[in-house]
Order: sequence, then C-alpha cells, then structure tokens
Amino acid sequence: MTIENKRASFNYFIEDTLECGISLRGNEVKSIRSGMCNIKESWITIQDGNLVMRGCHITKWETSNIFDIDERRERQLLAHKKEIVKLQNFVQESGHALIPLKLYFVNGRVKVLVGLCVGKHNYDKRESIKKKDAKRDIERALKERNK
Repeated sequence: MTIENKRASFNYFIEDTLECGISLRGNEVKSIRSGMCNIKESWITIQDGNLVMRGCHITKWETSNIFDIDERRERQLLAHKKEIVKLQNFVQESGHALIPLKLYFVNGRVKVLVGLCVGKHNYDKRESIKKKDAKRDIERALKERNK
C-alpha cells in the first residue's frame, strides 16, 4: 500500500528526495497497510537534531483500545546524522521546506519519502494546471482517434 501526497507536487517544486524510516507505535502499521492514513497536511521539522513529522493523521485500528495512541501525534523519522545536518543547513540557508511525499513499505517496514521543496507561486500553479489539461485533451483525442 502506498500513500501519496498528491498536493505536494502541485504546491511545491520538489528539488531533492530522501528515504527515511519512521518510528511507529501499536497498531499504526496495520492502519497504514490498510490505507487509513493522511499526509496531505503534514510537514517535517528538525528538532534537537532529529527529523519530526507533524500533522500526519493515522486513524486508530478498529480493535485498538481507548488508551491507544493519539492520531495526530508527532512521529520521529529515522535518518543518518549527516543527512539531517545537510537538510538542516539547506533549510536554514535557502528557506526550503521538508514535505513528506509518500508512505510505503519496503521489506515489511514503513518508509517515508521526504522531499526538499520550494513553494510555487500562483502563476506556477496555473501553468501546471494548463499542462495537465493539455495532456488530458491529447490523451482524449488519441483515444477517440483509435476507436
């Protein structure tokens, strides 16, 4: 199961990516595996030399108890110290943002694809909408032509 942040490519220019692990508790892995997760409004900060993902919503598993984990808690991402320092320098100097792009499984472990992003302006967003519409029109015309 792959959970994608489709709004990230619309709102940001993605310059670089980094694959990280994520520290989860309880039944959160089961919830992610069944697709009960939302990363559209989440972001990543660097706190005390650690990557922390905030705003991610992982719905509680049906059979979990009432004392289980908060659905919107901060989750620590697992990366090498050199990579974290490099990202921290880049974010502080040039004003980039760290945005989670995907949650997916590799050998039974949950991974997060972190994007080093720069925000788009409104005219950039309009341009990407025009390209998307043109691509859709071309595909529609080719489909009608092949009938």
